[in-house]
Amino acid sequence: MLNLGKWARALAALTLVASTAALQAREMVSVDRAEINMRAGAGTQTAALWTLTRGYPLEVTGRQGQWLKVRDFENDTGWVFRPLVGKTPHLVVKSRVANVRSAPGTRSRILAKADHGEVLRTLEHRNDWVRVQREGGLKGWIARRLLWGW
Repeated sequence: MLNLGKWARALAALTLVASTAALQAREMVSVDRAEINMRAGAGTQTAALWTLTRGYPLEVTGRQGQWLKVRDFENDTGWVFRPLVGKTPHLVVKSRVANVRSAPGTRSRILAKADHGEVLRTLEHRNDWVRVQREGGLKGWIARRLLWGW
């Protein structure tokens, strides 16, 4: 006789493995120049949608020659020229504001606040926390759920 509880647990475990593999498989890049254009299509003849600054993280969703189709933390999509991005991990604050703390944990001292859209360099991951660095040098910890990128 089939035990439905065991079947449901096995199915849940398989779903978790599949979703974890999908998250790990996503390709991320970050802007490797002071400023680059995100374009409407794969080529310099297409319209520049907006300008992205150094470190801005992007998820790669497609390719066409030297061009990458990308999306940002707000699900906006466009194209960037591959030689202008790199593999240095960065994050962007997706919440309205995020506390930058002295250690990973909500009881740690608040060193500063990071605003929505601020780009931060990723230094270390620890459980549900990420150690980040501002361009100006400040280092601290932010809860992972408040950030997007890698």
